[in-house]
Amino acid sequence: LSQQDGCSCPRSNSPALALCACAAPTGLGMEVMAPPTINALNGSSVKLSCTFNSCYKVENKQFSLNWTYQECWNCSEELFLQFRTKIMNKQLDRFGNRVEFTGNPTKYDVSFTLKNVQLEDEGTYNCYVLNPPDRQRGHASIRVKVLTQEPPKHDSTVALIVGTSVGGFLALVILVLVVVKCVRRKKQQRLNTDDQKTEEEGKTDGEGNPDEGTK
Repeated sequence: LSQQDGCSCPRSNSPALALCACAAPTGLGMEVMAPPTINALNGSSVKLSCTFNSCYKVENKQFSLNWTYQECWNCSEELFLQFRTKIMNKQLDRFGNRVEFTGNPTKYDVSFTLKNVQLEDEGTYNCYVLNPPDRQRGHASIRVKVLTQEPPKHDSTVALIVGTSVGGFLALVILVLVVVKCVRRKKQQRLNTDDQKTEEEGKTDGEGNPDEGTK
C-alpha cells in the first residue's frame, strides 16, 4: 500500500486498481487527486494528471501550485513548475524544455505533460495546491516508472468494467463529501457572523442610553 497524506492506495498494474486516487484527508482542506503510479514508455510523452476539489472559486491572484521531483524516497525535492498568477517553468537541467503545463486551474486541473520521457525521469512527482480561502495546502504524489518496452497486452474487458465502476463510485463519494464539507463550512461561517452581530448589538444596548438608568 502507498501511504500519502493519510490515504492508502494499492500498487497494482490492474486497471481496476489503477483508478485509485490518493487525496488529502477529508476535513483538513481541499482534496488533491492523482494516480499513485504511472508507467511511461521510454521516448514517449506522458500526462501526469492532478486534479483537486475546493469549496471556493479559483482566483489567479491567490491560487498557487508547485510541482516537484524526487529522484528517490529520501532525496530532496526539486521545484520544476509553479503557478503564481501565471504558470512558470523552472528549467531544470534534468527536464530542459520537455515540461508542458496542460491543466486549467479554473477547472480544478493542474496536470502537466512530460515529453520524450527518459530513463532518468523515473521517480516521484509531487503536486501541491493551495486555493485560498482554503487554509490547508493539498498534496498528492505520483510514482513514475519508465519502461523500455511496452508491456504485453491482456484481455482486460472485465477488469476495465470493474475499474470503471469503482472509479465512478469513488468519484461520487468524493463529490458527496465535498458538498457536505462546503455546506458545513458555509453554515459555520453564518453562525459566526450571527454571533458577532448579537455580541455587537448587546454592547450597543448596554451603552446606548446611559440616562435611562438614572430616571
